[in-house]
Amino acid sequence: MLNNFKLVNLLGCVLAFLLLSCGLVTAEENKESPIIINGDNVEYSADNREVTATGNIEVTYKGSKLTCNKLKVNMQTKEGLAEGNARLQDSKGVVTGEKIIYNFANKTGVILNADFRANPYFGKAKIVEKVSDSEFIAKRGYFTTCSMDQVHYRLAIKKLNMFPGDKTQAKQVTLYLGTVPVAYLPCFNYSMKEPFMHVQVEPGKRKDWGPYVLSAWRYNITDNIDGRLLLDYRNKLGWAEGFYSNYRTPGVGKGEFKFYYTNEKPSNQAGNASTEYQRYFMRWRHKWDIDQRTNFIAEFLKITDKRWKDDVKPSNRNFLKDYFFREYEKDSQPLSYALFHHAFNYSSLDVILQERTNHWFDQIEKTPEINYNLPSLQLGQTPFYFENISQMGNYNKKGSTMSPVTNDAVTVARLDTKNTLSRPMKVSFVQFRPFVSSRQTFYDKGANGQDGIVRTIFYSGADMSTKFYRVFNVKTDFLGLDINGLRHVITPTIGYLYTHVPTIPASNIKQIDTVDFINRGNTASLGLSNKLQTKRGGQSIDFVDLLVTTEYVLDPKSGDNAFLNNPTNKLSSQLSDILFKLKILPYSWMRFEGDATYEHSDHDSVNYNSFSLVNYDIGIDLDKDRTMIFGQRYERKGKNEVTAGFTWRLSPKWKFGIYERYNFKKVKDSTGAVILDSGSQEQEYTLTRDLHCWELDITLNKKDISGTSIFFTFRLKAFPENEFGFDQSVSEKKSGAQ
Repeated sequence: MLNNFKLVNLLGCVLAFLLLSCGLVTAEENKESPIIINGDNVEYSADNREVTATGNIEVTYKGSKLTCNKLKVNMQTKEGLAEGNARLQDSKGVVTGEKIIYNFANKTGVILNADFRANPYFGKAKIVEKVSDSEFIAKRGYFTTCSMDQVHYRLAIKKLNMFPGDKTQAKQVTLYLGTVPVAYLPCFNYSMKEPFMHVQVEPGKRKDWGPYVLSAWRYNITDNIDGRLLLDYRNKLGWAEGFYSNYRTPGVGKGEFKFYYTNEKPSNQAGNASTEYQRYFMRWRHKWDIDQRTNFIAEFLKITDKRWKDDVKPSNRNFLKDYFFREYEKDSQPLSYALFHHAFNYSSLDVILQERTNHWFDQIEKTPEINYNLPSLQLGQTPFYFENISQMGNYNKKGSTMSPVTNDAVTVARLDTKNTLSRPMKVSFVQFRPFVSSRQTFYDKGANGQDGIVRTIFYSGADMSTKFYRVFNVKTDFLGLDINGLRHVITPTIGYLYTHVPTIPASNIKQIDTVDFINRGNTASLGLSNKLQTKRGGQSIDFVDLLVTTEYVLDPKSGDNAFLNNPTNKLSSQLSDILFKLKILPYSWMRFEGDATYEHSDHDSVNYNSFSLVNYDIGIDLDKDRTMIFGQRYERKGKNEVTAGFTWRLSPKWKFGIYERYNFKKVKDSTGAVILDSGSQEQEYTLTRDLHCWELDITLNKKDISGTSIFFTFRLKAFPENEFGFDQSVSEKKSGAQ
């Protein structure tokens, strides 16, 4: 029987081949790839140019594969009808149904009573219309990311437009948990390129908010405009609302706009303090890639915070810190600016316009500033190289208007240009680069009222480096180190920089930034790199990498650049601080990284001639979901903190994680008061349960400064960014709300 099947299959293939080779198939005539039909019985009718096949049919054409039990294909129009266990598969997914009407030429068709799978979705529908190679429409069915026969949840739809790998758009959507409908959505748009949940709700409790509910509703106005609506309630502060929107334009780039407003009504206000405070912020960001060499970036941020102004301790208040802690951590003093950048063939030009829009911190307004940068460029066929860095601008340095007020406004127009001439060469085995530089800085006003002053600074110096190496023919797997030859590379580097006394002292110049505070300098920078290299898996690996750097101050004079931190130090040549960096990769699954500082710059420092700071981290990756981390932060006159954590999958269904942070030493301020106690600083325990299409995290967190919290987080496995959490804090939860 099996031999008969193979024989029939073979005959089918031969018949298809003969049909094609005899020119009876239009693919040959049109010089297109042929439709290959395999089956138990394959027959061709020359009258109507149709192929009829039955039994174990398989058709491949232009990346699509169709299987069924019965098939009829018009070889001229390439339209076919497949019946019986019909299954159509291509790179975008799989659709099965009792009947498939399909056009192989344009990859369109209709599938009746269909099951479909387009990663990460599964679904069923009465009708699936494949309208193009990148889109199909499902009608009267559902879709889900759960692969079970009895799905845990599903989105029932009247119509679904699926763009595999791109987005989904559905109308009249009902969310079912099991068989119970729990929510209705008139429309549903979801981008797989930006995998965030359509609706997010985060209830919880926090010490300064009380019980709260934060919610976000995602919207899509057009394909080029989407965003979220925000509506939050905090029991101790009241309601807050806002929105943010992302937009994309066909010709002038893309950006986002965010607005958040609250009319705080804090409870338990003392005395005559106000009971209402308007607080809001708006932020606009835009980026436009004009061409491959030119772009434009702009940011605008405005915060109005009446509570901050009225608070007796303004330092306790910060709108970003109170409501958007993650953004505050990234940048607590955001600037508003517009930046234009253009790259030439061998240089670049930047124009920045920066105006102050917020007043709670010191800022430098640039109205505008123009920067030109020419990297080291060979002068014709000569051995000399030229480098130029120029900057021109009008600057207004403004102090904070919030308490404590710093009324130190400084205005100046400045042109600064630095030109460097170098002559790289190789002297024996040493790469040698001597250079000279001249810097001119023009000011429209001096610090003492002088008009039109010009400061000139002369620099000279040299950079030297070389490499020594030795190869050791070592091949061993001792302790699993997987050493396949060792190459020891030593790279010493020496740099010398002499900065001549400026023609105008810094005291006569308006101080805007570091450009204005340049004094005489005479230093050598020293570096020594040691690497041990081996090969693993055919690739070169830096098995051990140790870098030591420092600076040596030569013949210091009073007023020199401050490599000597304490001006009362004895002015003699000496080493500055010594910095260490170490990286070791003993195994492909283990990594060690550390750094340390040995202080030697300040004779009066309590850390003089001692290691003042040591950090290291050890990472161990034994398997997927089985990792361990250890680390230590040691400050000689500060904390001595050790961190440890591991994540361990106990079984396919369960995973467990621990994180611990412990301080071994009390930290006191200058008055002797304890500012950081010894003992446990943070503990966190997380138990994760695999719920097939979801994951549930149960987390217990305890921080010394904020108390104990419990988190319940549901995470959709297909879209890990999608979380639905319930937090109940005994005292205060983690910072960061949205």
